[in-house]
Amino acid sequence: MQANVVNEKIYARKGALLFAIILACFSVPLNFTAGPMAQPYIAASLPGSAVALSWITNAFFLSCGSTLMVAGVMADQYGRKKIFGIGLLISTITSLLMPFSPSVWVLDLLRIPQGIAAACAYAGGISILAQEFEGHTRAKIFSVIGITFGAGLAFGPTIAAVLITYFGWHAVFFGSTVLSVIALIVCLLCMHDSKDPNAKGLDKIGATLFTMMLALFTYAVIEAPVRGWLSPTVIVLLLIVVLLLCLFIWVEKRIVHPMLDLSLFSYPAFVGAQLLPLAAAYCYAVLLVILPLRFIGIEQMSALDAGILMIWFSGSLLFVPFLAASLTKWVSVGMLSGGGMVISIIGLMMLNALPMGMHDWSMKLVLFIIGFGVAVPWGLMDNLAVSVVPKEKAGVAIGIFGALRVSFDSTAIAIVGSLLALFMSHSLTIATNGLSATQIAGATAQLAAGAMEHASQLLPTVPHNQLVSAYNYAFHQLVNVLIVLTAISTALIFILLYRTKIGEGLEIDTTQKTAELSACVEKNI
Repeated sequence: MQANVVNEKIYARKGALLFAIILACFSVPLNFTAGPMAQPYIAASLPGSAVALSWITNAFFLSCGSTLMVAGVMADQYGRKKIFGIGLLISTITSLLMPFSPSVWVLDLLRIPQGIAAACAYAGGISILAQEFEGHTRAKIFSVIGITFGAGLAFGPTIAAVLITYFGWHAVFFGSTVLSVIALIVCLLCMHDSKDPNAKGLDKIGATLFTMMLALFTYAVIEAPVRGWLSPTVIVLLLIVVLLLCLFIWVEKRIVHPMLDLSLFSYPAFVGAQLLPLAAAYCYAVLLVILPLRFIGIEQMSALDAGILMIWFSGSLLFVPFLAASLTKWVSVGMLSGGGMVISIIGLMMLNALPMGMHDWSMKLVLFIIGFGVAVPWGLMDNLAVSVVPKEKAGVAIGIFGALRVSFDSTAIAIVGSLLALFMSHSLTIATNGLSATQIAGATAQLAAGAMEHASQLLPTVPHNQLVSAYNYAFHQLVNVLIVLTAISTALIFILLYRTKIGEGLEIDTTQKTAELSACVEKNI
């Protein structure tokens, strides 16, 4: 009887901490998808340039991606509950302040600590789950996390649309505050803290170089459409990025306890795990930003209608990841993941055949196909990344994977936004006469940000239908690029993961191999 009571308390505590982590993980995609949905309304409400508008999304992703690796190390060293709780506290404060921003730039500045908070909550929460659950149970838990992200992505635009429609764009950020507060209370009451007793400290040099490299690269890509890809500023920034990358690799190879264990990249399965979010970034994540801006800002749909339409894009993430996780007992991760990406590529080709303004069943079907394909590997990524390192290094593993995952998303979004503006600029330059390159660059940046009204003000002599035509041309060219990039990533996934299966066998085998490899590396050093 007493043992049953103890077990019930353990199950209740684990259920509570899982609930808190699910809330925290749900808020991450919600904060991501809410930005693009609210952006056209923020553009009409607050003063700010096209670059400032693009940073509403990029600031969150950049700060989150560049600090996830550090957050994972700190969770192992200082305590997973502490890092998780600090992240929730900062998220609560920043989300509460954002609706009162007097300008877009102030909102951008607040999105930076919000992204850092998301990194802390994500890394701390996932590493807690890795300590509390094992084997196939842990695989199922990570599938639940994948479904949680799917729910945030599927219903994030709709939730944001409802809040915007009835309460204004300010309510979007208040909603995030509520989630953070609830998760923080559960964290304080129900979680036990844990840390890695063998943690060796934070690689401050590596963390600084990585953060600077990612920040400068994203900034260069965002500035390129306005300044020009061959402008001295952009070229110098990209050269500095290359220098920082080389310096980062040099430091990580020589430091005793690096932030990024480069030796892990000798495992094909580990490399393949990193390619999964890269493929998803170009066939899915970028469209989560581009499509709402197109539907609302260019095609003049209401926020509510656009949010409902986006459910067809992300709805598959609610159930497909769980089914895919069940299939890993019989089918390799590579076959499942690669097959899913092929389905998404087919969906992208179908999307490119649809004309502007098409929102009927054909658009819904195309969005569903793309989302369904991405949903197949979605719930497999996190568990695969954690399974290739020792259990006590779960924080570092999820930090590396999470950092690269969000870095891929943030840089992909920045690159795609720049390409969209570049293609529009090319179209408008050919179609118009007497307009300066500066005028066209400013207008196309506004169009890429979904601010049609601002673009029309910058180009008052250009008819509205011509601006829409330029956007349509640029969008089709962009989708062609996305198809090529996704196809390349998919081919590599098939090659690197075609034999890999997720389960207890993989976890034990790769853990032993990783431990042996780490011991050899330390011995050589």
